Amino acid sequence: MKIKIIGVVFGLATLLLLCPAAKAQPTVKWLFTSQKTGAGTYALHVSGTLPAPWHVYGINDAIDGLSAPVFTFEYENVKAASKPVFATEPQHIKDGVFNNKTTAIYTGSFDITLQVNISGAIPPVLKGTITVYTGNEKEFYPLEQPFDITLEGASQAASTGNTIKLTSVDLNNPLSSCGGQSIEHKSLLGIFLLGFAGGLIALLTPCVFPMVPVTVSFFTKRSGNRKTAIRNGLLYGLFIFLIYILLSLPFHIVGNVNPEIFNTISTNAWLNLAFFVVFIFFALSFFGFFEISLPSNIATKANSQSGLSNISGIFFMSLTLAIVSFSCTGPILGSLLVGSLSGGAWPLTAGLGGFGAALALPFGLFAIFPNLLKSLPKSGGWLDTVKKVLAFVEVALAFKFLSNADLVMHWGILKRETFLIVWTVVALGLAAYLFGLLLLPHDYKGQKISTGRKILGVAALLFAIYLIPGTLPSGAGRLQLLSGFPPPVSYSLYKNNTKATGGLGADVVNDYEGALKLSDSLHKPLLIDFTGWACVNCRKMEENVWSQPSVKDYINKNYILVSLYVDDRKKLPVLERFTYENKDKNKKDIFTYGDRWATFEAENFGQVSQPLYAVVDNGQRLVNNPVGYTPDASEYLKWLQCGKETFDKYPMQAQAKN
Repeated sequence: MKIKIIGVVFGLATLLLLCPAAKAQPTVKWLFTSQKTGAGTYALHVSGTLPAPWHVYGINDAIDGLSAPVFTFEYENVKAASKPVFATEPQHIKDGVFNNKTTAIYTGSFDITLQVNISGAIPPVLKGTITVYTGNEKEFYPLEQPFDITLEGASQAASTGNTIKLTSVDLNNPLSSCGGQSIEHKSLLGIFLLGFAGGLIALLTPCVFPMVPVTVSFFTKRSGNRKTAIRNGLLYGLFIFLIYILLSLPFHIVGNVNPEIFNTISTNAWLNLAFFVVFIFFALSFFGFFEISLPSNIATKANSQSGLSNISGIFFMSLTLAIVSFSCTGPILGSLLVGSLSGGAWPLTAGLGGFGAALALPFGLFAIFPNLLKSLPKSGGWLDTVKKVLAFVEVALAFKFLSNADLVMHWGILKRETFLIVWTVVALGLAAYLFGLLLLPHDYKGQKISTGRKILGVAALLFAIYLIPGTLPSGAGRLQLLSGFPPPVSYSLYKNNTKATGGLGADVVNDYEGALKLSDSLHKPLLIDFTGWACVNCRKMEENVWSQPSVKDYINKNYILVSLYVDDRKKLPVLERFTYENKDKNKKDIFTYGDRWATFEAENFGQVSQPLYAVVDNGQRLVNNPVGYTPDASEYLKWLQCGKETFDKYPMQAQAKN
């Protein structure tokens, strides 16, 4: 018990140490103004006052690493027309920070002017950031300051903000109760069990499963006997549980939070690219090209110290699992967040506790198992084979992360067919390795190929053959067993497939107002499809449910379908960007289509998970209860039929008389 308590305290202390210490920095009083100087040209004026002994660096082009003030703008049509200019002459000092070189500085106050050109629409408020460099002859500190500057003669802004919060949508009182369940407040135990179920689902995701061999390697090297393995396994599970509990701590302190934050992070392109690199790195290690290990001096010190060093290693393994698995667990956690914050921070803690417990339980138990592998006879050969097979799997999964980044950013580098070709090559490589045709590190010619390897090799070869039709122009509707993992059918190299959406083409994409107008003119209910480019279950619905003739025909005949992509990083037109303030006075910049539709979903339908389907009429009333992932086509069709029948029963004219 004592060592467990030490481990908990150490883990909490480590989290605090991971947070960068607050560094002394000057407090600057800023003033931002603008002056129109011509058609699309403006002079931006920045004034600042800072306390002694701090100063701001002026123009110091001759000193490496010390640049002039830098302006960045959140609008791509805004360009600097000149370099920043200071209003007064600077002082010159022998600066100890830069080896007593002469630098130009401003003390007390400073004034900077920047000329900018704006092409096209003039935003009402110019958002951006200025970075200045400050010092006090002993310290050097870059200082960033966001700004909002009102511009004279701005173009008329679009009224997109009016469609974020729909007062006509009442989740507790739809026109019909058919479909999904109405929102209800659950007990802490119910939320814990819901989080536990979410954790079990997360275990089956591609972000969590590949961490298993890492865990095996870690504990195999550090557990000298069964007793130590059991202790380490229990600590590993405990740390996973505590990490997720600690995620709720800020909400007890701060209170309100943007419920889409987890989903936003998990679909971040650069985070997915980082995971791509990490998984390739792990795969190369499992192939046998190198070993992932601590530096020798750290390992030697760890062996010479008490059990505390071992506990720190276990904690960092737990933290690694939580971080690397976040791309898949983020949407699940996001749903838990939006569903529980309405009751305060404690429901969130209960949900995260359940999630962490489910994730920790099998990993804690599995962490005990590696020590038993040591006692198994002739385990070395087949265990090396398992690691290399998993390496091929990790390469394939790495390209899933790259695909996520490519989809949300619309780079077009990994279309559906390209993705399938990569997976085909990986499958063929795995088959060649299992048959002994491809030699990897520590393999040798003439080694005996077991029956098990041959069976797996045949399976890998059959999988490659299964993938090949999907790379052809006629293979758009195939590969249903893999639906959700490759990019959508519409993201294709072939022009004939670019408009296909699992056999059903959306009437409009990311255009809610356009769909609403169609709904009104054609007298059809609006079927809102909250989806995402990186959403696996969305692709499964499109390719397995929407493609069913009964479902496809019913939607085409009776609904106006609008697909709103909550992870789309394409920027909105300049005049459609704005800052949204919710009922809790929390503000969020709506700059991309994804920002807008993620906020629209959370504010009106209380969800941040995808897919989510909602039916509204041309008066934007909620027709029936929204539903999420529904793999049973007949059940989904019944929900669609209920929505259409309710729409016909409650026309807008009747509602107006009431």
